[in-house]
Amino acid sequence: MSTLAGIDVGGTFTDLILVDDVTGEVKLAKVPTTVHNQAFGVLAALDAAGADTAGLAAIIHGTTTTTNAMLERKIAKVGLITTRGFCDVLELGRRTRPKAYGMTGTFVPLIPRELRFEVAERMDAEGRVLTALDEAAVADAARALVAAGAEAVVIHFLHSYINPAHERRAGELVRALWPNPYVTVGHTIVAEYREYERGVTAAVNAAIQPVLARYIERLQSELKGRGFAKDLLVMQGNGGTVSSSIVAEHAVNTVMSGPASGVIAAAYTGNASGMPNLVTYDMGGTSSDVALIKDGQPSVSSELELEYAMPIHVPMIDVHTIGAGGGSLASVDAAGMLRVGPESAGATPGPICYARGGARPTITDANLVLGRLNPDKLLSVDNPVPLERVRELLVEHVGAKLGLDAVQTAAAILRIANDKMAGAIRMVSLARGHDPRDFALFAFGGAGPLHACALARELGIPKVLIPARPGLTNALGCTVADVRHDYVRTINQPLKSLDEGLLARVFAEQEAMGRATIERERVEVERIECVLSADMQFQGQSHLLTVPVASAAMSLAQLHAAFEAAYWTRFGVELKEIRPALVNLSTAVIGRRRQVDLKAIAASEPRATLGDAQVGSRQVWFAGDDSGAGSIAGFVETPVYKREWFPEGVRFTGPAIIEQLDCTTVVDPGARVELDTVGNLILQI
Repeated sequence: MSTLAGIDVGGTFTDLILVDDVTGEVKLAKVPTTVHNQAFGVLAALDAAGADTAGLAAIIHGTTTTTNAMLERKIAKVGLITTRGFCDVLELGRRTRPKAYGMTGTFVPLIPRELRFEVAERMDAEGRVLTALDEAAVADAARALVAAGAEAVVIHFLHSYINPAHERRAGELVRALWPNPYVTVGHTIVAEYREYERGVTAAVNAAIQPVLARYIERLQSELKGRGFAKDLLVMQGNGGTVSSSIVAEHAVNTVMSGPASGVIAAAYTGNASGMPNLVTYDMGGTSSDVALIKDGQPSVSSELELEYAMPIHVPMIDVHTIGAGGGSLASVDAAGMLRVGPESAGATPGPICYARGGARPTITDANLVLGRLNPDKLLSVDNPVPLERVRELLVEHVGAKLGLDAVQTAAAILRIANDKMAGAIRMVSLARGHDPRDFALFAFGGAGPLHACALARELGIPKVLIPARPGLTNALGCTVADVRHDYVRTINQPLKSLDEGLLARVFAEQEAMGRATIERERVEVERIECVLSADMQFQGQSHLLTVPVASAAMSLAQLHAAFEAAYWTRFGVELKEIRPALVNLSTAVIGRRRQVDLKAIAASEPRATLGDAQVGSRQVWFAGDDSGAGSIAGFVETPVYKREWFPEGVRFTGPAIIEQLDCTTVVDPGARVELDTVGNLILQI
């Protein structure tokens, strides 16, 4: 068995790439997402690609099941057992409020107050027992929660990150009484200080654990019925995979699973193309995700806040998401301002041009009116809406309120959308001390290459990298992702008070746990590597700075110097008079899987000349000097090329439209295009 299946479920489409890494054969599929049950979309994608499910070596799956469950609050009924006097911590939070100004706004905690039970127990900040655990009270609380209909339970005690003895014992007592496996013991999810963030992360895990477990069980059952005997691998938010047999234990790690797979594919592709520094830009049907890759490594953060009062403190690829996708709705608000997103038409009813009942203008409709999309080649659209009808609805819903015709309305929608997306890229680059001009823009997703040139010009980014399969890049990320498990240990002590052997001991323990987990998963890996880091701060500060640790043998003096260098790089300030503190030590244990040949993914049918790759031409609208998109404004007769027919090493200058199965690329006038050796398009802006 040598065929891998990477399957990513997005808000609008489910994408699949089948790669036989022996013969090089590649099969692709893109089908509508089945929102009510994502498993049906996964099976439909396998059918569309003609996959022999029984003969697959592995299926790697990126899912939005847990993310959607959290955002839509379609979660399990959860109970909490916590230290006496602390049942309201998860609701009080960090002295913020839903709206920064005024006394409005509501917040509904994940766990209602009537399902929060307190028991007598107490550890101090050094891990010493102040009050013994009341085991009878724990058992009574568990019985009461079962009687109240709780499906999952969280055990969250004060200072358990230092001494988990009480949490561990309470977990044993509750599991003996609980009717299902959905018992979350806080320190096993996050072993860090800050009881609020630790507790919320554990609560999120409990809330989505039954949802994920049911989905994976359904999918596994369907796959087994088709003869698939291997274990399903699931993408995690940290960019690694985990066996489906244990994924529900740490369900919170799958939040942001989908966006993470795209960033992993970008890093893999960028390294193969000699571009290790990338800003990734993934524009799908519902949203756009941006991230930063420096020196071939995606930025990883434990500071994700999914929504107000929902901090999730587990390591995840640092992705910034905005509500601007191909299906984002355009409207005019009460003040007469044009708005684009965050509301989306989604897969159903979708944009107007999809002919599924949508009647409100979207970004996709704007691109269609401006000639950037071919109305006869819209994916999964059998009976497209006439272009004139799309124009009429743009004017009816938006243009008439602004005094604009159809073309002006579509152009305005694109300008607003591009401004929003450029702002998101600034958030992951300029706002964090990185000059976007030092990076290439990696544009993917079904709609990303439509906007890539405009965004690069807006931000001064000199190069754009369009991968071989832009609309299927997240699925590619699934096929190339490694197995990964992250471990964090809180130290929270001044650096000078620590002994020299601490780093080596903690890192060795974390590596041993990771190796044991990978062994338990029984996933085939070629080798195991560890990535070490330390979260540090100057004493008296609350902000943490993550410092890479080159080796477990690093001395405390070397760690001090590395922290000061990282602090200077990030803030441009030296604070020699203040002593540093070591807050957390982290280890990412990574099982490297077999490499995938990108040339196979880019399989093409090259023609002899560029002219032979041209399939026609049409009038396409370009923005002109006003937005920095070249000297030509308005509609321009533009050649249309079939990407699969490009000759090897082809070079030419825009304007151009490049079409392929999974997306369309818009090349602005004056931009230079080159096809590299692994099948990527490089656009010089």
